Amino acid sequence: MDLVKNALGRLVPTEVNGKPAIPFQGVGKHRPSGRKACPPIPTCLDYPEDGNKVVVDLGTALEKAGIRSGMTISTHHHFRDGDTLPLQLFDICAEMGLKDLVWYPSAAFPCHAPITKHLESGVIHHIEGSLNGPLGDYCTQGRMRGLGVLRSHGGRAQAIQDGEIHIDIAVIAAPTADQFGNANAVHGETACGVLGYAPADVAYADRTIIVTNNLVPFPAIPIQLSGTHVDMVVRQDNIGDPKKIVSGTTQTTRSPDRLYIAELTAKFIRDSGIMRDGFSFQAGAGGVSLAFAIYLADMMKQAGVKAGWLHGGSTRYLVKMLEDGLAPALVDGQAFDEDAIRSIAVNRGHISTSPLVSYNFHAKGNYINLLDVAVLGATEVDPNFNANVVTHSDGRLLHGIGGWQNCMQARCTILSVPAMRDRMPVIVDEVTTLCAPGELVDVIVTELGIAINPLRQDLLDAVKSKGLPVRPIEDIKAEVERICGKPALPKHGDKVVAVVKWIDGTVLDSVFQVG
Repeated sequence: MDLVKNALGRLVPTEVNGKPAIPFQGVGKHRPSGRKACPPIPTCLDYPEDGNKVVVDLGTALEKAGIRSGMTISTHHHFRDGDTLPLQLFDICAEMGLKDLVWYPSAAFPCHAPITKHLESGVIHHIEGSLNGPLGDYCTQGRMRGLGVLRSHGGRAQAIQDGEIHIDIAVIAAPTADQFGNANAVHGETACGVLGYAPADVAYADRTIIVTNNLVPFPAIPIQLSGTHVDMVVRQDNIGDPKKIVSGTTQTTRSPDRLYIAELTAKFIRDSGIMRDGFSFQAGAGGVSLAFAIYLADMMKQAGVKAGWLHGGSTRYLVKMLEDGLAPALVDGQAFDEDAIRSIAVNRGHISTSPLVSYNFHAKGNYINLLDVAVLGATEVDPNFNANVVTHSDGRLLHGIGGWQNCMQARCTILSVPAMRDRMPVIVDEVTTLCAPGELVDVIVTELGIAINPLRQDLLDAVKSKGLPVRPIEDIKAEVERICGKPALPKHGDKVVAVVKWIDGTVLDSVFQVG
């Protein structure tokens, strides 16, 4: 595999899974040409006259969809670690004798570990999507036949829209659906709130199959996914477990150090003047990022400030802000807990969104362009403010990108991170895997102080007399190394096992084989 240096000096391939790839050219430097992709033109003559698209089971639906070896199959992850449909789907594909399928999930989780048997047997050739836990580790070991392709949520939608990835069959779990294929996630025993990761799939896929455990008479109100994009509907008992939506990354931290980081982050937003009437923010998944919203809500109440709108992954903390009148609208990309699911069903202040709308960089603007501040986590940062969110310092691929990269377009992006984890520095000489260029990271908040990117002189000026512990990032790094020592560089081979795409579809970095 030929590797070249991209605009940030990272070695990346110019071909990914048999397709030409463009190395990262710099922030805002790549401008695409051409037109959006489009699915085949359908006709009502090919569908039941009575509008009833229900078929007996998923295997029958796949056969009717014309599934064959080598196809790309997509699924969504709104059930997060309770996502059971992909396991059923690929077990059926194995029984059908299919090979070399490409799985295109919106994200993978530890619950998907059994998928490795289908990678080993050749049913699945490779995965293009965020890889968490066991599947990420499997990929890092170099055991997957193709390259893993890691995209943000917005990058995934952009790739579908631009034709970079072509979905042959989308298989969508829906907590409620009618016989025509209209679907929603607000009703039924498996309600998960929204289906925001599915609109790109159902709009652009050649064939779409809705799988539900709650088949209701037409119309399934509200309609979050339109049946006009749906080929078949399958009713089966098990589509996912919403109780497992809540995970370690969707619960607040209890660590005193990390709660201090969360409080310090809220103070920075208040004291820098970002917290004002009409401002907007997003808090990413992760204990510190979620806890920050609690502190910010208290500060908003004390100051009599109300936000203009909030953007999520929605949590009980954002829902409380909505219900307490601290914001009139909460834009939901997904629901992270039961309180969010409940509120989405009854509160008209919720606005469902999708990455095509909120995060898509190849669009006429997106919601994040309007966002004042995003608070996120990271696995590593370096003195140039470059950031990593997918690998640990040992080089293993254990996390997905999610909407993290897309939030770099906010007017202020804050990474709230501990200065060390398990006595391993988080601030390193150079990030193991580059997921965001440092020029887009504005502030890094740690328990040892706040580092502001020198490019943001406006933020430095705004807080210089506010008593916040603002320090050069080099000073924080030096203090961490006095405590922990300087970590050894990760040992990896020369084989590229995955690539990180930037939000414009170019290749930002490579992940190399470890172990």
